[in-house]
Amino acid sequence: MKICKLVATAVLMFVLTGCSSQPPMATVDRVDLPRFMGDWYVIANIPTFLEKDAHNPVESYALNADGTIATTFRFNAGSFEGEEKVYHPQGFIRNIESNAEWGMQFLWPIKADYRIVYLDEDYQYTVIGRNSRDYVWIMARSAQIPDQTYAELRDFVIDLGYDPALLQKAPQQVRN
Repeated sequence: MKICKLVATAVLMFVLTGCSSQPPMATVDRVDLPRFMGDWYVIANIPTFLEKDAHNPVESYALNADGTIATTFRFNAGSFEGEEKVYHPQGFIRNIESNAEWGMQFLWPIKADYRIVYLDEDYQYTVIGRNSRDYVWIMARSAQIPDQTYAELRDFVIDLGYDPALLQKAPQQVRN
């Protein structure tokens, strides 16, 4: 049953990506992949079905020898004490000039659009978007960020064409 749900969602995401009437979403000019690797806490997002009611969501990246990105997405389901869920999609660099356009593969053969559209110079904050403007992720190297920083990143997401009513803060609890 889980696999059927994943396949149906992946197909739907693939179809919807082609339905966007907005211009292509620009990415950052260049991503230094080794600097980008590591843990990114999801601060806010327009959640996919996997992320609904996710607590402490963290996306971790590691560069593979073949240039692909080993990804681990983990969170607690339903509460901070909920069951830990872990997924391992594979990232593929689609634009090697910028390293900012990826395909993210949860299920073969579909590689979902994944664009690094904001990245601060210290690699502490990032925004990941999609051309179809259906999903977006505001992420940071720490579980909590200043309110002013969040407001600026939220405004950036809105300026990209996302519906602010769909953007949700992810419950993050500072871990010891």
